Amino acid sequence: MLRVKTALALVLILGVGGAVRAADATLFHVGVAKVDITPDYPVRLNGYLARKGESEGVIQRIHAKALAIGRGNDAPAVLVSVDNCIIPEAIRTTLAARLAKAGVRDERFSLCASHTHSAPKLGGAADNIFGADIPPDQQTRIDRYTREFVDKLEQVALAALRDRQPAKLRWGRAQAEFAANRRTKGGPVDHALPVLVVTAVDGDVRALVTNYACHCTTLGPEPNQICGDWAGYAQEYIEAAHPGVIALTLIGCGADANPAPRPGVDLAKQHGRTIADAVESLFGRELTTITAKLETRVERISIPFDALPSRVEWEARAAKDDPTGYHARKNLARLDRGEALPTELPYLIQVWSFGPQLALVFLPGEVVVDYALRLKTEFDPSRLWVTAYANGVPCYIPSRRVWKEGGYEGGKAMIYYDLPTRLAEDTEDRIVGAVQRLMPRDYRTSPPAK
Repeated sequence: MLRVKTALALVLILGVGGAVRAADATLFHVGVAKVDITPDYPVRLNGYLARKGESEGVIQRIHAKALAIGRGNDAPAVLVSVDNCIIPEAIRTTLAARLAKAGVRDERFSLCASHTHSAPKLGGAADNIFGADIPPDQQTRIDRYTREFVDKLEQVALAALRDRQPAKLRWGRAQAEFAANRRTKGGPVDHALPVLVVTAVDGDVRALVTNYACHCTTLGPEPNQICGDWAGYAQEYIEAAHPGVIALTLIGCGADANPAPRPGVDLAKQHGRTIADAVESLFGRELTTITAKLETRVERISIPFDALPSRVEWEARAAKDDPTGYHARKNLARLDRGEALPTELPYLIQVWSFGPQLALVFLPGEVVVDYALRLKTEFDPSRLWVTAYANGVPCYIPSRRVWKEGGYEGGKAMIYYDLPTRLAEDTEDRIVGAVQRLMPRDYRTSPPAK
């Protein structure tokens, strides 16, 4: 059984922490930090159209966490994990610029959201989510929270960088089975639960990072209170079982998966307990020790939108008294001002790899499960970790199958993200093609697609 002692924060920072002792090639320098990001004032919560007012209290406090890992003269890499629903890429860009002053290069910084639907809305994050204009006084508090949010994420990242000390990294895979396909009963899901374990040189556990592909929607629009949902409870239970440890929860390609059963606070606790118990099951098993140097790669692509609606189509939609009509009226106003509607979506893809031992793929947006399942056929699934909701959440990212089926994840949700129309049919191939270019060759199990 692993021992527990040193406290860590929920941000992953991989980078320079001083020279590693030559006698032990398994050592990294790892720092961790944690900060409370719960507002002490009412603010609109993101994630549900049905919510009509600001938050009415706190069920569970929410956090941002960071982990730093590096060795020798390697540049630091930073992974920040935060209890929030939707983080705009603009926030990631701002943080990357601030952290660059601390030596963190863009490709070595990743910002991941838990996608809890019971956290404060950020400015620029799914601005049409309520299907109507946000009252000015409420927008003022959203803007205030957004500023505080960015400052606290910078603080926690810098704290993790300062905290770096010799440590070992190990990882393994458990399983959890409460995710259920919300589009089709019995449809595809990904129940894998990869876990990264950070230990001090004396064997004490310092941090645990998990990744599970499921929406953080165990709670519905009521109660209208702040909560980390199942991801928050998973962190809480892991940390309670191991005093001094910091637990991070990342989210996989679970855009079309809901927790089952739902809704309710007790069920959120139940699902959090499922994750915590699965993590506990790994302590009696052999984990893979990571010894290889961390390499990071990034590629920015542009994903075209499908054909934009004509003005006649916008005008027909604008007559509706619902979120579709609200969205159409906003776009007609843009056209009347002479603004051009966007024709493509910027999209940033990252791959972090520890030699041939473990590769982590970070994909922005609400990514459906087909991406993880496909990547696990094209690359060795025993060494692959796929995270979504990373480096911004611009919209849903449908696979070709979901695009053809249509529905909410296939394109209808774009109105809430204030985007003009659905993405192009070949979105999946464009994203997977970029991952193929970034992934080290020895992970491939099949030739790259043309």
